[in-house]
Amino acid sequence: MDELEIRRKVREHYGGEASRGRGAPSEGCCGPEVIPLDRVAFGETAAIPRLGVGDPIRVLQPREGEVVLDLGSGPGRDVLYAAELVGPNGRAIGVDATPEMVFRARASAASLKRANAEFRLGEIEHLPIESGTVDGIASDCVVNLSPDKAQVFREAYRVLKPGGRIVVSDVVADRDLPPGTRRDAERWAACEAGAVTAAAYVALLREAGFETVEAETAGSYREGLSRAVVRGVKPARRG
Repeated sequence: MDELEIRRKVREHYGGEASRGRGAPSEGCCGPEVIPLDRVAFGETAAIPRLGVGDPIRVLQPREGEVVLDLGSGPGRDVLYAAELVGPNGRAIGVDATPEMVFRARASAASLKRANAEFRLGEIEHLPIESGTVDGIASDCVVNLSPDKAQVFREAYRVLKPGGRIVVSDVVADRDLPPGTRRDAERWAACEAGAVTAAAYVALLREAGFETVEAETAGSYREGLSRAVVRGVKPARRG
């Protein structure tokens, strides 16, 4: 199974769910049953379905006036929440490879009148973002779907400003997965076959150039898989 097959299956899976008006896949992958909606914290955006296994925006702690990027923004809830936090002088950008999800997120932004939130169609391995323009990056249960995670983190490093930070919540493997699982496109779309260990995430971030890299396991996801939060910082300019 090659990279194109993985990408095709993932897009079909999530695009179909968005077209049917669902926020999370019917199979329960990265769905809202994992992290319940917090209507106090999210306000109006709590009504938007969530795809994820963590809360990277809350860990990232966007500040007034910052530019925040969400990798794999889905129906847009985290972007719209970030837009609240950065205020009118800041900006929140979501990038997603599924047109149906992008269209749905844009409609939500328009209905909530979030002028500082925008959604762009693109792959997280090839971000449609200028270099050195982003203060913080968040991603929730998306990087595991990528067949080229090293490129994801190289791109994240490129678009961040010096001193910028990244927080990834994701499904991680408790151990190396068998080759048969890795070759199953359906299990890639189900957030299983693409999972790597937390230690592998740490290594990938460091290889991309990030500092202060750490990973914290956040509980079991399903057999052989856990939830984790991984974070790092792009070095500040010196001299």
